[in-house]
Amino acid sequence: MNTIYKIFLNAVPVLLMIILIPIVIDDYFLAALYVVIIAFMFMTHRNVSDLSIFFFGLVIMTSSEYLFISTGVETFDRQTLFGLMPLWLPLLWGYGFVAIKRSVALL
Repeated sequence: MNTIYKIFLNAVPVLLMIILIPIVIDDYFLAALYVVIIAFMFMTHRNVSDLSIFFFGLVIMTSSEYLFISTGVETFDRQTLFGLMPLWLPLLWGYGFVAIKRSVALL
């Protein structure tokens, strides 16, 4: 049960970020909130590879989203990053990778 609880705690920041999407309309303010949440999570739980995983997820998923958008598979109403996608989305993807990595390490 302790492992499940720790995995849940790893998911809480991601769930919070997702809950904030319809509440915070301004993409720039939402991105700033994401930066604060992510910085807090990195300060409370340090792991050497977390920052690398974060940037890997951010770059890979931003590239993937760009591919999906350019082929017409995906569209966004909020297009504050490159005029294509929400500014906060890469931050969410990046931290999502960190949360998954931490959860897999617990398993």
